[in-house]
Amino acid sequence: MRRALRCAGLLLACAGAAQAHKASDAYLHWQVEGSRVQQRIDIALRDLDRELALDADDDGKLDWGEVRRRWPDIERLAAQGVVVTADGQPCALQATSAPQLDEHSDGRYAVLERTLHCASAVQVLEVDYRLFERSDATHRGIARIPGAAQDGVVLVPAAGVQRFVVNEAGRAPALRTFAGFVAEGMRHIASGLDHVLFLVTLLMVAVWRRSGTGWVPRRTAASAWAETLRLVTAFTVAHSLTLGLAAAGLLAPPARWVESLIAASVLVAALDNLWPIVRGPRWIMVSVFGLVHGLGFAGPLQDLGLRRGELMLPLLGFNLGVELGQLMLVALLLPLAIVLRGTRWYRQAVVGGGSVAIAGLALVWTLQRSLES
Repeated sequence: MRRALRCAGLLLACAGAAQAHKASDAYLHWQVEGSRVQQRIDIALRDLDRELALDADDDGKLDWGEVRRRWPDIERLAAQGVVVTADGQPCALQATSAPQLDEHSDGRYAVLERTLHCASAVQVLEVDYRLFERSDATHRGIARIPGAAQDGVVLVPAAGVQRFVVNEAGRAPALRTFAGFVAEGMRHIASGLDHVLFLVTLLMVAVWRRSGTGWVPRRTAASAWAETLRLVTAFTVAHSLTLGLAAAGLLAPPARWVESLIAASVLVAALDNLWPIVRGPRWIMVSVFGLVHGLGFAGPLQDLGLRRGELMLPLLGFNLGVELGQLMLVALLLPLAIVLRGTRWYRQAVVGGGSVAIAGLALVWTLQRSLES
């Protein structure tokens, strides 16, 4: 036990400064009307604060005065990070809107609206996207251009110019849109430390079975794979249900409580590895918590503002990406756990120490998120 506590202390020390990373996304919308382009960019205040140090009094909170005073810097950052041309020609700035904020599922965003005038009726809109290319490798822009062949595209900073064909009859490029949402789903599961740790806590003991108040190794690898299949299937079915309902706007609980419950699910799963606090088959617990995780997955699709008739392709692609991310994690960790499942080191250091460290980190997240204003 002493060795497990030492390992837990080391893991917790490494992870103590870590936060459950919320994927950094900006939302872009262009409405093309002949030679005129209406542009809207929503950028998270937390990203702008990291880049521009908006919190002048360093009190950990951003008020409207602090944001408004730095609005010219915010506009300059957006103009440098999102460069729009039409048919190879620059478009002139015609008008800008007053500073404004909007509330998204994961916090407040600065809203920058501009009217661009192009030389002639736009056929191909070109976007060179470079927001936060140096400061955040995980950042993505989620773009919409109603009427374009590609609508709902994930933009990767500094990945080259993205071209949107406007008013094209054919929809063949939609495959690229689907692939973009698959990649976004994989990124979301990979960058969401809380989601990853929830799955890791389950995989740790999927190679064991309950015996009274403790755990004993499963006799065969096939039994461990079967248990993992039950858990992953339960999690997938549950989170797919709430992901679809939330993305369609039928469920909209406060993000603060969703994030708090996700952290609490990690805490409960880690504690259950140490003491049997969850009675009955584990897949039932996983199903219940999967419903909550689905609400967390839904954020990027909710903020995209898709109408219900436009949801099918992004929803399928995003959910497929999440599942692929989960399967990659299983393929990476489970074979190793199967090989080590009967060793003392695995019991004490990996499951004992790892579960203590994850529980400690999850407790911090739960308190932080539930007490956020």
